[in-house]
Amino acid sequence: QVQLVESGGGLVQAGGSLRLSCAASGRTFSNYAMGWFRQAPGKEREFVAALSRSGGSTVYPDSLKGRFTISRDNTKNTMYLQMNSLSPEDTAVYYCTAGVLLGQNYGVHYWGRGTLVTVSS
Repeated sequence: QVQLVESGGGLVQAGGSLRLSCAASGRTFSNYAMGWFRQAPGKEREFVAALSRSGGSTVYPDSLKGRFTISRDNTKNTMYLQMNSLSPEDTAVYYCTAGVLLGQNYGVHYWGRGTLVTVSS
């Protein structure tokens, strides 16, 4: 089992930035690819980003490239999501995940409970 705990969510004004963190415990952190998903009110869950076990490979949907950056620190068992130029459309619960990354395909094994990001206009 891998336990994932997100932090860093909150209220931010449009145009601002926020960095989310995900602390992992349990099995060896570096054995897993990591990723983020989000779910806005009334919408389906959406893939945000993923990165490989070493952090050397990343995957983003085209709609978020250039604004969001995923990273990890395997010495701290922590993953990050830097979000810039935020807009109200980015308002959602953001979920940390651990899984497997094969090329551009990311499969989730574990989910965190989520952290709420609210972007005000």
